[in-house]
Amino acid sequence: MRWSILSVLNKAWDSYYHWKREVIMRRLLFFCAICLIVTFLTGCGNRKSEAKPLPTIAVIPKGTTHEFWKSVHAGAQQAANELNIKIIWKGPLKEDDREQQIQLVEDFISRGVVGIILAPMDDTALRVPVTTAKRQGIPVVIFDSNLKSDDYVSFVATDNYRGGQIAGEHMVKLLADKGRVIVLRYQEGSDSTIRREQGFLDTIRKHPQIQVVSANQYSGPTTETAYRASENLLAPFKNTKGELTVDGIFCPNESTTFGMLRALQDGGLAGKVRFIGFDTSVKLEDALRRGQIDALILQNPHRMGYLAVKTMVDHLRGNKVPRQIDTGASLVTTANADQPDIKELLSPVLHP
Repeated sequence: MRWSILSVLNKAWDSYYHWKREVIMRRLLFFCAICLIVTFLTGCGNRKSEAKPLPTIAVIPKGTTHEFWKSVHAGAQQAANELNIKIIWKGPLKEDDREQQIQLVEDFISRGVVGIILAPMDDTALRVPVTTAKRQGIPVVIFDSNLKSDDYVSFVATDNYRGGQIAGEHMVKLLADKGRVIVLRYQEGSDSTIRREQGFLDTIRKHPQIQVVSANQYSGPTTETAYRASENLLAPFKNTKGELTVDGIFCPNESTTFGMLRALQDGGLAGKVRFIGFDTSVKLEDALRRGQIDALILQNPHRMGYLAVKTMVDHLRGNKVPRQIDTGASLVTTANADQPDIKELLSPVLHP
């Protein structure tokens, strides 16, 4: 009898033990499953937060203060946003500081950017760093001003010589094919403005009755240096009454145009001489509408910045890109200033 009771108790214990172990195992399996799910979800979250960084392209203008460059920046940033890449926009503090621009290119090479977009302030001085970038496997797109080199992928810019020709053709029309003309140049080594100046002068020289009486004065990099250079240039061409003895003036960029405008305004001469400038700003547009400037040759800086970035990205993705891209130039006068396409150029987007 005693052994029967013990046998029953042993069987009961065995049943309880197996039941308990099964419960524990089920709970353990459930706990493990929860852990796996949590680990998976956390891992997905981490992978999302640790997404691969966007490829970085350096964009180096000649400067950053003129409204022209602000519009270029806006176009470049728009392209970057659309193409899902990152740009670093950084230019020299002064537009005549070649050494700083060279240093910027060298710094970006060291940082290992995937591409460099450069507006060289000197068509010769920037050749070596551009060659270095190419050797390091970093492609370079040149914009605004050309470079005396074959080591770049593409050149995105205004047809600057044609822009100068357009200015010259309009000056001939304004002067009725006779008169005396002066040119305030920008600065030596700047390919874009050199070509504009040459296009203007070549056009004027086809008309023997128009005399170029000064074309060897340079403004320097800022509106202040341009203002002082303008005053010095105008001084020998004033008679005893303070009137100008020249009939036409051409300036090849924003800073020279504004510096000359200020000098003419301060001397009471604005609107009393035919004046054609290049590029735009709020003050230059106002002077155009008031008759103090006869015409402006306008580029499309927003389009230039946009296409420079797009061209670089196309190249990086293995697409064939044109060696040169013309972004256009337009003659603007009071007669067409309110046309929608021209108004866009007169008042460009200035913020990226």
